[in-house]
Amino acid sequence: GSHGQLEDTAPRIVEHPTDVLVSKGEPATLSCKAEGRPAPEVEWYKDGERVETDREDPRSHRTLLPGGSLFFLRILHGRRGKPDEGVYVCVARNYLGEATSRNASLEVAGE
Repeated sequence: GSHGQLEDTAPRIVEHPTDVLVSKGEPATLSCKAEGRPAPEVEWYKDGERVETDREDPRSHRTLLPGGSLFFLRILHGRRGKPDEGVYVCVARNYLGEATSRNASLEVAGE
């Protein structure tokens, strides 16, 4: 038998993001926590497009926290666009599969 051997497991989301309403210029966090073995890689998607974080762009105002949550240093919101507003999901992957969180909407509070 396998004594003390831990089975590899596909990812599962143990903490889902929830809808947030943020004032522009304020920080915000979208929670996401995934479990799996090996530890899953977490990516975020907004309105179906992959979210870039400071891993890809050191100047990004979005940081992927070690647990998988997405942290915004400040919510960007201008007359010409609302780059942070939208519907987010977090996806956790390892070689056994992937898990997708519930949708969470990020809204920027009215001017």
